[in-house]
Amino acid sequence: MRFSKDEKKLNKAAAALAIPRWIRTLFFLITMLISLLLFSAPILLIVADALLPSAFLSAAIPINLRTLSSHLTNYDFRYSLIDIPLVSIVRSAIILCVYSFCDGPGLSRGPYLAIATVCSAASLVYVSLKASYVFVIGGRGAGAMEMALFVSSWVLAIGHVVVAYRTSCRERRKLLVYKIDIEAVSQFSHLNLSSL
Repeated sequence: MRFSKDEKKLNKAAAALAIPRWIRTLFFLITMLISLLLFSAPILLIVADALLPSAFLSAAIPINLRTLSSHLTNYDFRYSLIDIPLVSIVRSAIILCVYSFCDGPGLSRGPYLAIATVCSAASLVYVSLKASYVFVIGGRGAGAMEMALFVSSWVLAIGHVVVAYRTSCRERRKLLVYKIDIEAVSQFSHLNLSSL
């Protein structure tokens, strides 16, 4: 089976188009994955906030059930680090409850952004005071895992505020778009009811 010169050129052109097609498909998949991650950012941040400080604490101090109860009974604000993951878990639980109870209008303005900001600000103040007592007043040396514990708590607290603000802006834009449709639907249903 012989190909003419035109058919060979067409095959080469089709082969050249096959490479951009897989690149476009890969770009589309990466874009969709980023969109999914941005849409589910509040939940991912809550999970990271609950797990990351606990992982850093267990890397800094070997913890099992017996040592955990020992750390809780012998708690001292100046020396103990057990409260940093607990603050993160409580912050995450409160923000998760508010996020799950809010719908579109609640996410766009009001409780979600306010509670995330208040919880994050309170935990930032607490962790900052704790860091000053542990590292400066307590005279304790700053280990890498201990610093990672404090820095992760600070970064995740700020991240909660940023994600809550972005979520509220996204929901506000959705309400503005759907407001037009809701008004059109409500006028149309009003016309149907008046004709009956």
